[in-house]
Amino acid sequence: MAEHTLLDDALIRLDEAAAHLSIDPDVIEKLKFARETTKVRLMIRMDDGSRKSFLAWRCRYDDTRGPTKGGIRFHPASTAEEVETLAFWMTFKCAVMNLPYGGGKGAVQVDPRTLSKAELERLSRAYIQAFARIIGPDRDIPAPDVYTNSMIMGWMADEYAQIVGQHEPAVITGKPISLGGSLGRGDATARGGYYLVRHLSSDLELVQTMRVAIQGFGNAGQNIGRLLAADGHKIVAVSDSEGAVYSGAGLHVDLLLDAKANGKPVSSTVGTSGHEKIGPDELVAVDCDLLVPAALENMIHDGNAASVKAKLVLELANGPVTPEADEILARQGTVVLPDILANAGGVTVSYFEWVQNRQGFYWPLEDIHDRLKTIMEREGREVWNVSREKQVTMRTAAYVHALGRLAEAIEAHGTQSFFTS
Repeated sequence: MAEHTLLDDALIRLDEAAAHLSIDPDVIEKLKFARETTKVRLMIRMDDGSRKSFLAWRCRYDDTRGPTKGGIRFHPASTAEEVETLAFWMTFKCAVMNLPYGGGKGAVQVDPRTLSKAELERLSRAYIQAFARIIGPDRDIPAPDVYTNSMIMGWMADEYAQIVGQHEPAVITGKPISLGGSLGRGDATARGGYYLVRHLSSDLELVQTMRVAIQGFGNAGQNIGRLLAADGHKIVAVSDSEGAVYSGAGLHVDLLLDAKANGKPVSSTVGTSGHEKIGPDELVAVDCDLLVPAALENMIHDGNAASVKAKLVLELANGPVTPEADEILARQGTVVLPDILANAGGVTVSYFEWVQNRQGFYWPLEDIHDRLKTIMEREGREVWNVSREKQVTMRTAAYVHALGRLAEAIEAHGTQSFFTS
């Protein structure tokens, strides 16, 4: 029997959404498979003079609605299948937000923490050398993802400019501000989720002061913690790859942010300001109102979903809840704001960066925040309405909403019924 893969799980969402729409089979056929996935080996010179190769991929899943868009992650556990799944999710995420993009993704199988800064730069530039024919401002636009950042995007944009012989900032988003990056990109993923929760708070009957648990305290986790704490909510538990901390009275968020800024784990704050150590696996079961998975895929699964006490889950990570866990959470009455909507603030502000790069005209921060808030609220409300109207979960509603737009674009090229009528 064939093994059940991450992409199989993702395609379950497609079938669930298709059951609620009258769409042509051509649409499903086109969306079941990635358009192209390229695999290469990047060979770089290490600081000790040796050469080492690293597996790398770039997937362009579907470009019906525009050039493909998606991050590049540097992670030791990356695989081709993971990259294709992430590109599938990006296809739907861009359609949910009505951005003129398809979905793409890239990865290098590496633990970047084992590389020196010079090796990291060589690897980043080697990625662009390998994929320069695949990417481009009108074809495929990368961005940061797990263990990549604005400086890496700056190196990559520079390498691309050297290859094509001209300044081309719109080829990559998430760049440093001084190299054509957009204001507001740093906290965009978290801010989009924050705007969404705030907009739907009365519909979701949320309490005024929520107790919040955050799984994963990287960029998205840190920023959602900062935004929610500033609104008076209590952050009661936080975890990172090295451990977790808890305080029923509320954690000292600035202390956690300082620890991460100094390269220390959240567990380094244990014993200060009432911070207690808990096991990382205990975090999903913490007594809270809002659970924010902001780490990696499949962190909430059939083995731990029943222990979730939160009434609301905000998916800032991609694919943190498995289909089996989704069913358990739905039975418990837990509402999940799905990744393709909840964390789409990142790609939305990336879209703003791409537009600004192409115009050569840059917007002030208030404009970025206002535009992001407008789009998150508009599409969040649409998904909420589909969920109520069809009596389905917010995840299925988000996929129905996106699939409607994708189907319209695919069907505009003609389907079997058109060609045989």
